[in-house]
Amino acid sequence: MTPRTPPRYDDRRRTFPAMEPLRDAKGEEFASSWWGNTWVEALEDMALDRARLARGRAYAGRGHVDAITVTPGRVMAYVHGSRPRPYRTEIRLRTLSDADWDDFLAAAAARPDHIAALLDKDVPHALATAADLLPTPGDLIPDCSCPDDGYPCKHAAALCYQTARLLDEDPFVLFLMRGMGERDILASLSHRNATRSAAERTTAATATPGGWRRRPGAPLPRRGRPPRPPQRR
Repeated sequence: MTPRTPPRYDDRRRTFPAMEPLRDAKGEEFASSWWGNTWVEALEDMALDRARLARGRAYAGRGHVDAITVTPGRVMAYVHGSRPRPYRTEIRLRTLSDADWDDFLAAAAARPDHIAALLDKDVPHALATAADLLPTPGDLIPDCSCPDDGYPCKHAAALCYQTARLLDEDPFVLFLMRGMGERDILASLSHRNATRSAAERTTAATATPGGWRRRPGAPLPRRGRPPRPPQRR
């Protein structure tokens, strides 16, 4: 009997189960982290109708948002409204370029405390600004199958608010939205850290005790012979 192949973990597509309703859908905050609050601010700053925002916030707080699927450049979920059938709702945002990711990874690898922060599910401000990770109001593009032409509609607003809760728990969700999964980020940081450590060891090995450095592979300088002792006559 042929053994079954274990399922492959897809680092570029993550689905999160529906969250429990908030105890206070109106007063409780959706994010406590600074990056989660920045996400909420981007949503609220782009909204053209505050009333739709308020309804979307209430929908999110009451648990109207089903499981959320995150892929590069897209957040998707089915959101329940006034009709029996839920609406397919998306939030799209641009992914970062290779140059942007290189800037981010270089900034993270340059400081061990930045890597430690990421492993602790924290995002230093310096890293977020190194590659413009966090959205501005024009970055978030809502889309929904409902007939409401609001920008955003209450269903898209609900998805945005609920996504802020995901970002609070795991900032790597934000990185995936921008185009790179957690495994790829950690593997790249590990590689860069190992390369830097190897370079530092090589530099240390080529230094003589007196502080003089030689080019790798070059012969050591020849020492002069000690003077001969005087011959007795």
